[in-house]
Amino acid sequence: MLFIDNGGETDASLNLALEEYCLLNLPIGESYLLFYINAPSIIIGKHQNTLEEIDTDFVAEHDIRVVRRISGGGAVYHDAGNINFSFIRRYDPKHFNNYSAFTGPVLEALRDLGVPAELTGRNDLVVDGRKVSGNAQAVRGDRMLSHGTLLFRSDLDNVVRALRPKPGKLESKGIKSIRSRVVNIGDFLPDTMGMEEFRAALLKHIFPGHAIPPHVKLSDADKAGVLALADSRYRSWDWNFGHSPTFNVQRVERWPIGEVDARLHVEHGHVVHAKFYGDFFSRRDISELENALAGIRYHPEDLRAAAAAIKADEILEGVGLDELVRLLY
Repeated sequence: MLFIDNGGETDASLNLALEEYCLLNLPIGESYLLFYINAPSIIIGKHQNTLEEIDTDFVAEHDIRVVRRISGGGAVYHDAGNINFSFIRRYDPKHFNNYSAFTGPVLEALRDLGVPAELTGRNDLVVDGRKVSGNAQAVRGDRMLSHGTLLFRSDLDNVVRALRPKPGKLESKGIKSIRSRVVNIGDFLPDTMGMEEFRAALLKHIFPGHAIPPHVKLSDADKAGVLALADSRYRSWDWNFGHSPTFNVQRVERWPIGEVDARLHVEHGHVVHAKFYGDFFSRRDISELENALAGIRYHPEDLRAAAAAIKADEILEGVGLDELVRLLY
């Protein structure tokens, strides 16, 4: 097995692009291991509705990156206290959905450190019944990857808050995450152990006898390919948000003008149909706002621009554009 050194990069878009690029392009006669640590980010499963998984206000306030991955499973929160591992190898049917084949070396390393971790259910690593790692897989032709998280000293308050959807009714056929009780691996280790020491201990176990693991040297062309993939996919709103399944939004707010019940039908990240109900008063016909929203990208900036263009604050008198966008998004 060869180690892929990501050079300390913490941009989630680049790290996920590196992972996919290596899956698709490295010689498959070898197997590979990639480690990466991301700055605060939420990584969404391929088949999920992004907006059903996150608190959009909290994410925006804390500048948390939202990126969709190519594997299934649920949404996970990453920060500097979480390390991610990805095994890449030739596809073998007996290894798909067989997480023990990939988490085995990680479990052994944790147990060597005195952490009583175990694989439970289909794809989680737990300690004392609490989750420390979630895992997922993807197959591309004759290649596959199996990747997972390791909560080392992550901010668990942010884990809970960032992955708590904004209040209101939002329904889709996306695969929803199953929330589990989580704990940090660092709680079972000496307080003096930092991330670098933890990472080194994992590598020492997985690559025994090597002070420096045998590694892949990426060419300038490889690095350019990773950057191009990051720009075209992992930094793209269409992939991270627009790729979400068709969904319906229903949110209600009471203002001095009365109760406003907003309902949107969204496909491919764009509003197909908007309807407003309630006991509110308005100087102009509410259908002007409904028509203005149809076809608009379901993004706060686009919703605001569409509402501003028709002076929606005159239709819902006393309701500012910012308040209206908070209702809709």
